[in-house]
Amino acid sequence: MSTFNGVKELPPDAIFFTKARFVADKAKVKYNLGIGAFRTKFGKPYVLDIVRKVQKDIANDTSLNKEYFPIGGNPEFIKNAQRLILGEGFMTALELRGYGLAGVQSLSGTGALRVLFEFISKNYSNATIWTSNPTWGNHTNIIRDAGLLEKKYTYFDKNTKGLNLNGMLDDLRKGSKRGDFVLLHACAHNPTGVDPTQKEWELIYDTIVNELGLIPFFDSAYQGFATGSLENDAFAVRYFADKGSEMLIAQSFSKNLGLYNERIGCASVLTKSREVAKAVNTQLQRIVRPMYSNPPSHGAYIVNRVLGNARNFKLWNDEMNRMSLQIIEGRRQLHLLLTKRYNTPGNWDHITKQIGMFCFSGLTPKMVERLELKHHVFMLNNGRISMAGVAPSDYQLKEDNDFSKVNYVSIDADNKTNGNVEYLAQAIDESVRFCSQSKL
Repeated sequence: MSTFNGVKELPPDAIFFTKARFVADKAKVKYNLGIGAFRTKFGKPYVLDIVRKVQKDIANDTSLNKEYFPIGGNPEFIKNAQRLILGEGFMTALELRGYGLAGVQSLSGTGALRVLFEFISKNYSNATIWTSNPTWGNHTNIIRDAGLLEKKYTYFDKNTKGLNLNGMLDDLRKGSKRGDFVLLHACAHNPTGVDPTQKEWELIYDTIVNELGLIPFFDSAYQGFATGSLENDAFAVRYFADKGSEMLIAQSFSKNLGLYNERIGCASVLTKSREVAKAVNTQLQRIVRPMYSNPPSHGAYIVNRVLGNARNFKLWNDEMNRMSLQIIEGRRQLHLLLTKRYNTPGNWDHITKQIGMFCFSGLTPKMVERLELKHHVFMLNNGRISMAGVAPSDYQLKEDNDFSKVNYVSIDADNKTNGNVEYLAQAIDESVRFCSQSKL
């Protein structure tokens, strides 16, 4: 009899359980399109060239040591992260406006969310957190563990596979109360890949801030990685800030710098008062101290040497743009293969209309199961595809190609041939047709 017999076994995390099944699969050709991590054309993990470069500089810098960071983390990193998301112009105008900006270094974006939701819980315990339907699954876990109430607003239109803006704003008008928090994906909405246009962001601002008095909470996990432009991907955050809105911001450098296991992020609170920001900082640090005391250093040093050096910053932008273009090309080729080569049943236009790392494919759970068991292609049960794991072919696939005459190189057992988009398109087509026929 164990003292811990009463402990209940919980279901596994969907994303990491998908990875575990992928690892256990003995097939020679297999693809994990569940976890959001960028892959090379050969399906291998990718460390950015600029990251390798600055890590060498860090290793040779004898001025660095292994002493503790302050509770809030590295001050230079915090300022660099905030400048990246809010823009140089706004940071310069911050003092003139009399605004304040609190912030702490966090354990990546997840840690930033955890710290900020805990801050809300300790100071606004009666507030409701409004999240999109659907949203990243871990949002709900973090909100729940912070002891907060979560409610959903309409977001995804299953018919158009796009944004249901009217449904979103109607839900908030009918159900929210002044002082509630609205969690917004700054760019590359996870899991849908559906983002508001700039005009729609302006309407969202007018409704939730001016009309309803709600507090925006931006989760920015993909800045620069969604469109290849740091400025474009920060539009919503900067627009809200320029218009005078207070807000919370959770940032991650896992995707845009490929620093997945360095766990480097930033939690910020923008206020209309410098004195209030000082008070908020004490609250954030009070949360960090008993949770993990202070953050690790290596990720912060990497980010500082990239964001704080003009040449490194340009090299990073160029490299990130190439990564973004690979994802965009993977979307284009997958769409072309499904619609032009295979004539796969259904409308697949959303593949190219959605943006960012993920595609909300519309594949049913049965189709996803078929993909895994027959084709060894792994993804989440809701049909979300990590487009960062879809490697485009070097073939020049164009709209006017005669696809019946294109000869594709097969994916070999050692995965040495670049591009897996053809394999994926074949697998999706077979699974869609098989499951559609099974219903008859």
